[in-house]
Amino acid sequence: MRAKDGVGRYGERVAARHLVDAGLVVLERNWRCELGEIDIVAREGGVLVVCEVKTRSSGAYGPPAEAVTPAKAARLRRLAARWVHERGVHPQELRVDVVAVLRRPRGAALVEHLRGVA
Repeated sequence: MRAKDGVGRYGERVAARHLVDAGLVVLERNWRCELGEIDIVAREGGVLVVCEVKTRSSGAYGPPAEAVTPAKAARLRRLAARWVHERGVHPQELRVDVVAVLRRPRGAALVEHLRGVA
């Protein structure tokens, strides 16, 4: 396993725990199709939330959330539509969020939840 993969998995665990602690219900993790992957699919009341998790071990390359470009956000919306279609669900609303995780050398990770990025 590459170190990058380990950091990513760590970030997804931290993000899922953060979302649950914030009152969201995690429905699925690491859902894949030929179009790509959704890191976390969750529900907040009647809102279906598709979460992209971005994890970094340092701020050397900027904040983790900066890695979500407009093109990435558009792809997440297409993936969300695909997930909804395949699951046959009809959410009242759909939202794309980013959960940015900064893994620190010591102590708890810093987590930032950005709602409605796309």
